[in-house]
Amino acid sequence: MSFLKRRKSLDAEKSIGSGARLRRTLGWPHLVALGVGAIVGTGIYTLVGIGAGRAGPAVILAFVIAALVCACAALAYAEMSTLLPVSGSAYTYTYAVAGELPAWIVGWSLILEYTVVCSAVAVGWSGYAVGFLSSLGIDQPDALAHGPSTPGGVFNLPAAAIVFAVAAMLLVGARESATVNGILVTVKMIALLVFMGIAFTAFRMSNFEPFMPYGFSAHVEGSETRGVMAAAAIIFFAFYGFDAVSTAAEETRNPGRDLVIGIVGSMVVCTLIYIGVAAAALGAMPFTEFAASPEPLSHVLRTLQSPVAANLIAAAAVIALPTVILAFLYGQTRIAFVMARDGLLPERFGGVSEKRGTPIAMTLVTAIIVALLAGFLPLAEIAELANAGTLVAFIAVAVCVMALRIMEPSRPRVFRTPLVWLVCPLAVVGCIYLFFSLPAVTQLRFLKWNAAGLVVYFLYAVHNSRLKNIQSGRA
Repeated sequence: MSFLKRRKSLDAEKSIGSGARLRRTLGWPHLVALGVGAIVGTGIYTLVGIGAGRAGPAVILAFVIAALVCACAALAYAEMSTLLPVSGSAYTYTYAVAGELPAWIVGWSLILEYTVVCSAVAVGWSGYAVGFLSSLGIDQPDALAHGPSTPGGVFNLPAAAIVFAVAAMLLVGARESATVNGILVTVKMIALLVFMGIAFTAFRMSNFEPFMPYGFSAHVEGSETRGVMAAAAIIFFAFYGFDAVSTAAEETRNPGRDLVIGIVGSMVVCTLIYIGVAAAALGAMPFTEFAASPEPLSHVLRTLQSPVAANLIAAAAVIALPTVILAFLYGQTRIAFVMARDGLLPERFGGVSEKRGTPIAMTLVTAIIVALLAGFLPLAEIAELANAGTLVAFIAVAVCVMALRIMEPSRPRVFRTPLVWLVCPLAVVGCIYLFFSLPAVTQLRFLKWNAAGLVVYFLYAVHNSRLKNIQSGRA
């Protein structure tokens, strides 16, 4: 039972060898772009409609609730990432505060989150890309445009191709990929501003009445889950992504300043954009007219007789989705890389390229797994699993902040979470509430995933832990 006592030092950064250290090349503009790139994607382009279908005009309130929960978690992340500026995010923080087994559970949950998000977004991008190419007269054979679950489909080649394209970008280097990401993020932000500019010209307050037609609490009406909290539970998907910024801590030039700006800044920018887009869409027409549309923003613009702008929004979605894949694939590789560096995953994946300063082996393995999932599986029905993994990570980080305030109150902190005994408990309670607002089948799948993870831990990780070897004098 010695594994229960294994805990990383909060000064772990000093013990990382140069051959296993990531290169510091990123500044705060890269981090803000990384956070916005992760946050603004499929969520705002599709979840405005889905959320409105669950909550009516009160979907704006659902956006605010989800944003408040994420803001509390973001403040906790800002403190922990500057206190422990190494890669690994919630996994690393939990390892230092709670120990190896809880850290494994958090890391395993993050692997699920990032893998599912990358694969699901790749499949979504494929749909947009195939449609866009078709409008140009370039048709993709059904066998190579869809997975086996679709009649005539064999392998979703565009979905796999975009994963490898993003992975190739990451292999070039963190700074280079972050620069390209920043350019693409700027394009999609301009598209959303254009949408708001057009939609607000048709704004009608009468479209907000009744404001809360389905009530506040999550409940089932027929075959649909309704209520503001039901909308918040799914809209939460549209906000997270700022945690990917904390995975870049080890590659940040000035962690104390840049991480705080990156995490909090990306949350502020995205919250303002989201509420603005939702208000514009709801004010432009009754929510019942766009709630069922798979592309609600383009639908609104077409209804307002702006087909050119609608097509530009659709094109921007094609541009936007790869930035989400980039941010989450980046985070996935860094989480798994650190777990490998700690010996909990095969050690060969913990190496860093001397030339590029990036984890090449882990990036390639992750890309292959994500591409295969995207190529063969329809991931829509398990996308909410990503929410479950994220909620666990957010809870863990908030608990870590509170625990360290008690365990080591005098330790220097570059950034201190304001009103910590209000903010962190709100993050924990809010995440727990959102977790139980998810469908029961999602909760069950998440538990099964972590049960499988515990099997892997006790068969492999517990025996190969680097910390175990250090404590036993074998490393």
